[in-house]
Amino acid sequence: MAASVIVPAGSTTLVNGEEDHAVNASLAASARLAPSGSLRRSVQLFRAFRLEQTRPDVFYGLLARDSVRELARFTDLGGASVLDVGGGPGYFADAFAAAGARYAALDADAGELSAAGSPGSNTVMGSGLQLPFVDDAVDIAYSSNVLEHVPDPVAMAEEMVRITRSGGIVFLSWTTWFSPWGGHETSPWHFLGGTWAAERYTRRTGRRPKNDFGRSLFATHAGPMLGWVRATPRVDLVAAFPRYHPRWAHWVARVPGLRECAVWNMVLVLRVR
Repeated sequence: MAASVIVPAGSTTLVNGEEDHAVNASLAASARLAPSGSLRRSVQLFRAFRLEQTRPDVFYGLLARDSVRELARFTDLGGASVLDVGGGPGYFADAFAAAGARYAALDADAGELSAAGSPGSNTVMGSGLQLPFVDDAVDIAYSSNVLEHVPDPVAMAEEMVRITRSGGIVFLSWTTWFSPWGGHETSPWHFLGGTWAAERYTRRTGRRPKNDFGRSLFATHAGPMLGWVRATPRVDLVAAFPRYHPRWAHWVARVPGLRECAVWNMVLVLRVR
C-alpha cells in the first residue's frame, strides 16, 4: 500500500454543563498546556489520566497536544507524513494537523478505529506487526501506548523502522510492565502475576479486562528494547526518557532496574539512517 497520508477534518468532543464536575475541571485545566518538562505538566497529565477509561477524549486530547509538542523538539512536523501505529479513532489527528503534519492512523481493531465515529479517509486497518506500507513510506512513524499490547514488541518496532525514510523519526512510547500501571486496569495486582491479576479482575467484575494479559496485554520492558536499539544498525538513539516525568527526573531512564518500575511510561526517539 502506498503511503498516501491525508490530513483529516478533525473533530473535538466537548463537555456540556451537565457533565461531571471533575471532567469539566480537567478540561479547564488542560485548556492550556503546562510548560514542557515542568512538574506542573506532570501533574496536569496525571490528573487527566484519571479519566482515561471514562472520558478517553479528554485524556488523549491533552496527551496528543503534549506529545506533538514533545515530538517537535526532535523534528520539523510541517508537511511531514506521520503514521500513528495503533492510533485507534485518531485522537491525535487534530494535534498533528495543527502542527502542519499529514496524519494517518492505523489500527488492527475495527472497533477502535470507529470508536469516535465513522473512520475517515486517513485511517487504515492493519497490524503493527506487518504494516501495510512500502519501505521508506513516511517521515515519522509514531506509536503511543501500543507496544505493550502486541506479543512481539521488537517486530513492531522493526516494522516502524522499515517504513520510515532515511533521516526520519520513529517515536515509541509504552507502559513498562513493572510500573504502577503496568497491568492497566488490573493494577497493582499484576505485580503478583499478569494471569492471576486478570483472573482476579474477572472474578470481581464479571467480565474479562479489556487489557487481558497474554491476549491484549504483554509484559514489555525498557531494557530489552534499549538492547534492540543498540543492536540495530539502521537507527540512532536520539533520546530515551520517562514520558510523564519532569525533565529533572529523566535520569531514572538511565538506571537499569530502576527504570523498569520508575519511568511509568518509556519513550524512545530514534532517527533512521
